[in-house]
Amino acid sequence: MIPANTSSYSGDSYADYEKHYANDTWNDDGNNAYGCVKQLFLLKKQHRHLKVMLSIGGWTWSKNFPATASSASTRKTFAQSAVSLMKDWGFDGIDIDWEYPEDATQAQDMIFLLQAVRDELDSYASQHAKHHHFLLSIAAPTGAKEYKKLKLAELGQVLDYINLMAYDFAGAWSNATGHGANLYNNTENPAATPFNTKDAVDAYINGGVPVNKLVLGIPLYGRSFQQTEGIGKLYTGVGSGTWEYGTWDYRVLPKPGAEIMCDNTAQGCYSYDAQTKELISFDTPDVVAAKVEWLKEKGLGGSMFWEASGDKNGSDSLINKSFVGLGSLESTPNFLDYPNSTYANIIKGMA
Repeated sequence: MIPANTSSYSGDSYADYEKHYANDTWNDDGNNAYGCVKQLFLLKKQHRHLKVMLSIGGWTWSKNFPATASSASTRKTFAQSAVSLMKDWGFDGIDIDWEYPEDATQAQDMIFLLQAVRDELDSYASQHAKHHHFLLSIAAPTGAKEYKKLKLAELGQVLDYINLMAYDFAGAWSNATGHGANLYNNTENPAATPFNTKDAVDAYINGGVPVNKLVLGIPLYGRSFQQTEGIGKLYTGVGSGTWEYGTWDYRVLPKPGAEIMCDNTAQGCYSYDAQTKELISFDTPDVVAAKVEWLKEKGLGGSMFWEASGDKNGSDSLINKSFVGLGSLESTPNFLDYPNSTYANIIKGMA
């Protein structure tokens, strides 16, 4: 989180580093990290390619970025606090989720902020981590209104990865039902494809971002529309959802009684219940397979998902479908040596 004083801090200390799980004891010496922080570090030890990054911001907390990024002193405070959290928790980098810079001044301040974080990461690495390269990434928009304001070439220089949020193309804010994460436009049904992934990716590449730094975001949820006659049609509302109105986890889709329909031109699918007239747009395994083949042909850096708890198990898993299509995971080693962490068990490497 980013409060108004420009520092970064945990939004849920109990879940992050206080909660004791079944195998945790209550009599360890020193100040120790528990909760998610400990579990993630243990996973890093078991899977040495797994990198865990601290993501800061998001839709709710982005309102504090403009002030934070507006001066050298506040940028420095932010960078120092973010890197301090990273090393305390034994993480491998920092992700900035600023949704979204509103004008040219904020876009430039975003570059200054990212450079301040990059400098602080490198400074920490030179002093305490044998010049290890800690990662820096952002979550980035795929709507032209937002990405046209960004300094794309400069983002491509300062960042390791740009995670494209190639979803939420349609929802409660839309005039008509539409595909939520379609790969292409469909000129025969433009109301259903107000946005598309290809145009956004091409814009980033043409704007100067190295293609291998672009990571394609894929949703693990669907957007629902009530009382509609089909895709690209009017609707009356969005109904309920798994965790918010109009949003259903992929793991519960399609709902009983609904039929899956696909637009092969747009590379987008949805379910439709002719009795209830409910339409839910979501990615299927076939759509994900098509996206993975496309991103491989383009030379993108890989895929990412929002978010893992919405996935299914087995052959219907979208994450697994992407993994199989890509053929491997990024395999550079993570980092486990944090001698100046606040937590004794992180310093000891959970030994």
